[in-house]
Amino acid sequence: MALKSMSEEEVRSWSRARKDRWWRDNIYRGDMAQLTLRSAATGFILGGLLSATALYIGGKTGISIGVGLTSVLMTFALFRLLEKTPLGRNFTLLENNCTQSIATAAGYMITPLISSMAAYMLVTGKIVPWWQMIVWNVVISILGVLVAFPMKRRFINDEQLPFPEGRACGVVIDALYTGNAARGMFKARLLAITTAITGFVHFIASDGWMKLIQFKILRLDRVLGLKEPWHLMERLDTYYYQFAAQSPGWIPRILGTDIRQLGLRLTLDGAMLGVGGLMGIRVATSCLLGAIINFAVLAPIMIQRGDIKSYTNAAGTVVQISRPEIVNQWSLWWGVAMMVVGSLVSLFAKPDLFKAAVAVFRPKPKVPAGEEADVLKDIELPLWMSYVGVPLFGFLGVWVSHAFFGVPWLLGFLSLPLIVVLTVICTNSMALTSWTPTGSLAKITQFTMGAIDRSNPASNLIPAGMTAEVASNAANLLSDIKPGYMLGAKPRQQAIGHVIGIIAGAVAATPLFFLLFLPANKAGVRSTETLVTDQFAMPAALQWKGVADLIARGVSNLAPSAILSMVVAALAALVFEILRIRTKGRFPISSVSMGLGVVLPPEATFTMWVGAFFFWWKERQKPAVGSRAHETWVEGCEPICAGLISGAALIGIGNALVNVLLP
Repeated sequence: MALKSMSEEEVRSWSRARKDRWWRDNIYRGDMAQLTLRSAATGFILGGLLSATALYIGGKTGISIGVGLTSVLMTFALFRLLEKTPLGRNFTLLENNCTQSIATAAGYMITPLISSMAAYMLVTGKIVPWWQMIVWNVVISILGVLVAFPMKRRFINDEQLPFPEGRACGVVIDALYTGNAARGMFKARLLAITTAITGFVHFIASDGWMKLIQFKILRLDRVLGLKEPWHLMERLDTYYYQFAAQSPGWIPRILGTDIRQLGLRLTLDGAMLGVGGLMGIRVATSCLLGAIINFAVLAPIMIQRGDIKSYTNAAGTVVQISRPEIVNQWSLWWGVAMMVVGSLVSLFAKPDLFKAAVAVFRPKPKVPAGEEADVLKDIELPLWMSYVGVPLFGFLGVWVSHAFFGVPWLLGFLSLPLIVVLTVICTNSMALTSWTPTGSLAKITQFTMGAIDRSNPASNLIPAGMTAEVASNAANLLSDIKPGYMLGAKPRQQAIGHVIGIIAGAVAATPLFFLLFLPANKAGVRSTETLVTDQFAMPAALQWKGVADLIARGVSNLAPSAILSMVVAALAALVFEILRIRTKGRFPISSVSMGLGVVLPPEATFTMWVGAFFFWWKERQKPAVGSRAHETWVEGCEPICAGLISGAALIGIGNALVNVLLP
């Protein structure tokens, strides 16, 4: 069924009061169930699972993946299976929308964990207690919700901005419940089948799961005398190196460096295939290009020059050259320069975002005589909650940042107005493009606060983390409210649902952060040295750390070649972004993605490119619209990619748990 909407002329000419009255009379479903116990519980559980997979992917790629459409399809399929039981009977489209909102809010709670918080630990060497991470994250996220709701009335009710990602969810939900439910079930089956196949492949490639099955259940260690469990090697080239172990001449080298030290491996990773399919061929190719230039060209040269070398750490252990050391000692700087310059140029090339930000703070025109000022006052979240809550939670955010991380009171309060303005910019960007420039906006806060206080890394990292989290929650809340507005949902219940999602994400993701990235050793001690590994490259955290190090130390301590590489990278990013703008997006290289490829493991960038290329090739085949091939490979791209990510991530998380619990 086609969703009702106002015409462009009505949007342009009607007052907001008239638009609100039209929405209340034509769209609002005040009598339909929305935030029920089952929708809240489903959203809480689903949000916890999806935030876990998002954290797993974020640790590998630095990318926060959206989970909106995935949660819609999973919820629809679940309650379609349960529809003949009391639990699943008459599950409404607004309940699905509420579940999706909760799950999406939970998924975005991982943003500071893989960026500012991890960077703070890397810079200071201090591990933040889990409860402090949860309290800080929840306080800042609720601040984002309170900042968002006054903007909701301007962006959604009045200006009717598109919020493309949110609108897509609204259209899908409407189609599932009032149109072609069979197509929705087909996509749900694609998601389930891909998850199962990917999960099985990763299951037999997991050392922990295989140890559990073969040694603890089947007792093959006693029956067959096995000392190590068999499992499929995730790094497929391991089989070649086992064969070539006795012939050193068969080991590929670049300028005398073993390519394994450079991270040039071949890996079996379904999650990276899925991420590549979602990011598209342009972004994936740019990542691969950055990886090739860095690890196959520049890194071997710098190793030969001695700018990258092995060394003895404070514990007296010799640290050999490896992919993480290549990034930390040299490559990080030009990668960060390319990402920061590219993202800032891209941001400032959109002056309309800044004009719209200023417009939000202008007073609204007076309500025409005879029209009620606020016809939705009993439906919307009361504005007084934002007027009271923003200062209150702003103060709480400054207080916990000071108490937990040592951010000076003055800098904390100075950052609040900047955070609010940048959040408005980010939200307007989400409204128009579904792109949230949280990274580039956070860098503005980071450089601003760092210019005031260079001695304390928390002074720039934590306020910048506040910017990213407030902006992320505000922008994504409004993107979630858009489908609710289209379907006639109750805004107050959507706000409550978003807060439920915040709690679900914080509770699920924070313990998992310690399990995946800060595992305790045999003595029960955790160390920040395990944050960045071959399995989890933490590229977002390394970018934030790089900026913090530049603020604190400048460039005087860097090798001359690293400084030169930063200058060249910054100029290249500037040129690439100008070409992209001049060609209206047709220029094939993304400077931000190319910089990301520098800090990602090259094996991951290649796998992502394979995934992107596969779906790009399938789409280029142009199967007929309506055919099964088109439904599977074009319309089904997102559920297939979500299945690849979910299957790999859930098995990978389970494998980490098994390895911790098994002796």
